[in-house]
Amino acid sequence: MLPLPGQAPHGKVFLNRYTSPMNLKMTWPGRIAFAALWLLGAIPLSVLHGLASVLAWPLARLSFRESRVARLNLLLCFSQLDEAERRRRHRQVLRETLCMLLESGRVWTRPVGQALRWVREVRGLEHLQAARAGGRGVIVAAPHLGNWELFGHYLSSLGPLSIVYREPQWVPAHQILLLGRGGGAVEQLPAQPSSVRKMLKALRDGRLLGILPDQQPKVGEGEFAPFFGYPALTMTLLSRLAEKSAVEVVFGFAERLPRGGFRVHFLPAPEGIADADPVRAATALNQGVEACVARSPWQYQWTYKRFSWRPQDGSRNPYVHGHEAIHPPSEQA
Repeated sequence: MLPLPGQAPHGKVFLNRYTSPMNLKMTWPGRIAFAALWLLGAIPLSVLHGLASVLAWPLARLSFRESRVARLNLLLCFSQLDEAERRRRHRQVLRETLCMLLESGRVWTRPVGQALRWVREVRGLEHLQAARAGGRGVIVAAPHLGNWELFGHYLSSLGPLSIVYREPQWVPAHQILLLGRGGGAVEQLPAQPSSVRKMLKALRDGRLLGILPDQQPKVGEGEFAPFFGYPALTMTLLSRLAEKSAVEVVFGFAERLPRGGFRVHFLPAPEGIADADPVRAATALNQGVEACVARSPWQYQWTYKRFSWRPQDGSRNPYVHGHEAIHPPSEQA
């Protein structure tokens, strides 16, 4: 039987961690934002999801940034859907995005054990256990799918965890992320070249290293590889870490269930993810993300501009040029 949250010995102290918004070394805007999230976290999960369902309908009709981006991404990646089905899925994507935002109130501001009570089932944990055999470190690739913040809490209940993150520009948001993702119980490493040495050390020390594999890197820090049939600038950091450390990569995410709660998934990485050829490794990385998305496609973060950087093949940024820049995958260079 697979362990559920709280059964791992490592998690005892961390699962009981509690952070009060009035006892933080934060700026006042950060304290106010944290307190607002704390109040949001008092609302039952079923009510939050109901609110997300209600709000998704009017938001789908508005021309705000996230709605436009989601609509274009669905056109790019699900061109086989007819217009009516695509509109329905667009509303569903916005609903799932709202669910993720509303759930963050509890995930970031309550004891970790409380948030993990939402986990109803765990599938594929044997893949992670096999990768960790003998106390080895493991790279856990966690796409922006379902609730990745809750998934991070689940990982932290299984053993010492380091995570790679991108620092928000707004200082209070950065403070909330550092606290909400575990405070001192989780090692948090900025996604920058100066942190690579610390990432390798974490893996050598047998830690889990969580990385969001589907963030668009800076030009020069990634390779173009197919993602749902379209070239997408893809990070090479994860594959380079796997190659240098000789550890295994496992994919994982927390899927939101229709009747409340979450199901945690772990999947093996595709062959070639640690290949010395960066394009082959990036292609395998995207295949791993696609395999996760296939389990719950409308819970993916389609509101993210995944295809804004284009290869030098004459293709244009779809988020700037709209429908005119969209062609079937078979027509891509």
